[in-house]
Amino acid sequence: MVVATCQIELTLPGVSSLKQKRSVLRGLIAGVHKKFHVAAAEVDLHDVWQSSTIGLAAVSTSASHAEQVLEAVVHWIEDYRPDLEVVDYAIEAIHV
Repeated sequence: MVVATCQIELTLPGVSSLKQKRSVLRGLIAGVHKKFHVAAAEVDLHDVWQSSTIGLAAVSTSASHAEQVLEAVVHWIEDYRPDLEVVDYAIEAIHV
């Protein structure tokens, strides 16, 4: 079994309150979960209005497959969420 994780640093231009930030992230996390069937949550920068770090996790029998799924999530955010900017991301696979 392989567990792959991804940490994505985001900038949320135009967000002017924590309530608005949480609304944007709730929609993003729900969309990622629905489309890619991965676990997702905000993992850092909880109290910063225009920045966020989200964590993703995927379980697979193959490290390359799990990493490809997480790469696809990052590219989907870049392509289909122009209201967000991916600053950086890192993917790591752990063999269990």
